[in-house]
Amino acid sequence: MPTRIQLLIDADPNIIAHYRLLLEALDPNQQRVTCVEELAQANAVLLADGARLAPEALDERPCLLAGALAQQGRWSNCVACIDAPVFDSLLEGLGRLGSMLGDVPSDIDHGLVASSPAMQELTHLLAQVADKSVTVLINGPSGAGKELVAQAIHRLSSRSSGPFVPINCGAIPRELLESELFGHERGAFTGAISSRAGRFELADGGTLFLDEIGDMPLDMQVKILRAIQERSFERVGSSESRSADVRIIAATHRDLPAMIDAGEFREDLYYRLNVFPLQVPALSERKEDIPALVRDIIRQLADDGLGTLALAPSAVASLQAHSWAGNVRELANLLERLLIMYPDKVVGRQDLPDAYRGAELVWQPPARVEVRTSGAATAVDELPVEGVSLKEEVADFEQRRIQQALRAADHVVSRAAQLLGLRRTTLIEKMRKYGMSADV
Repeated sequence: MPTRIQLLIDADPNIIAHYRLLLEALDPNQQRVTCVEELAQANAVLLADGARLAPEALDERPCLLAGALAQQGRWSNCVACIDAPVFDSLLEGLGRLGSMLGDVPSDIDHGLVASSPAMQELTHLLAQVADKSVTVLINGPSGAGKELVAQAIHRLSSRSSGPFVPINCGAIPRELLESELFGHERGAFTGAISSRAGRFELADGGTLFLDEIGDMPLDMQVKILRAIQERSFERVGSSESRSADVRIIAATHRDLPAMIDAGEFREDLYYRLNVFPLQVPALSERKEDIPALVRDIIRQLADDGLGTLALAPSAVASLQAHSWAGNVRELANLLERLLIMYPDKVVGRQDLPDAYRGAELVWQPPARVEVRTSGAATAVDELPVEGVSLKEEVADFEQRRIQQALRAADHVVSRAAQLLGLRRTTLIEKMRKYGMSADV
């Protein structure tokens, strides 16, 4: 096997740019692979989704190395026929070059979709507080992703190696809530056949997430306040004081100040929790994030083994027009339903349930839309007396749409194909027809 290795890294644009510099430093004559047809000429190819292209690539080149570089730095989906020494050598070489030239530049990995101004503001505040030990109170409507925000804070904090322990204060019967939080000793109550640690103990060294804190009964609010203030507690059925090093993050969809006025929530607990407040916007306030959220949810459904789903641009536009009373949870439920109903087709606006189609769009011809062909610009609503080449105009329009989709998809061909409502192979054929590469 030749010693020079060519790589295609089809993932985060920062990673692409970084490793392109690394490879050029290693070998100025390195070959760039940009489409399936070129795979046969490469000795090794590194793909964001190696499993997807490996079979057709291996047909052309049995010695091909195909793998996957996740943005977190993990390797997966490796092709079974890889020669282990070759793979180990590749890993070692990349690691050595990476240490020479520095880490891959990237944004803070909060793991949240944040294209909208509202989410960008939230993630900015989140990054500021993550590594502090202060208590955080997350407010936001049900289904907006408050637990994801709490997980992001934990992941970015110095406690990230410790446990993240969630508990929904409104989902546990009040008679069991104390035991769930603080644990119990054997015989403490009927059914307590053995001692059991509570969530405080389980979260030692990490983060305890108190979800729906506004639903906690008043008598439990007193005990949770003491545990937060004194960092100690007793198990149910025991007088022995125990301690746990935990960071508290609480969340609620309720108006806690109004509950304080109504005598339903303790004011002292509120101020103990509300050291650093964060507001998670409703999905209706961050509609710019919907296309990326759709991609993330579809990817998660595929990872869970539920299959794949493709949405046409018209369907995504209709989803952006919806009001989303159920927020991100409602969006996830809808996409799972669509995946079950339409496993083998691109879902268009007409396939959506009636409630998600929005108002029927009324088409109106533009006053004057210019389309450039090989000659001068002409207007769509004015047919020149000498006629036009409709074939050229359609081809020009198609090329521009493909370019737009590739830019919107960060030059990932499979994502661009989804945006255009095409199969990936169809888009590749059109790109080859027009002499286009994924870097346009």
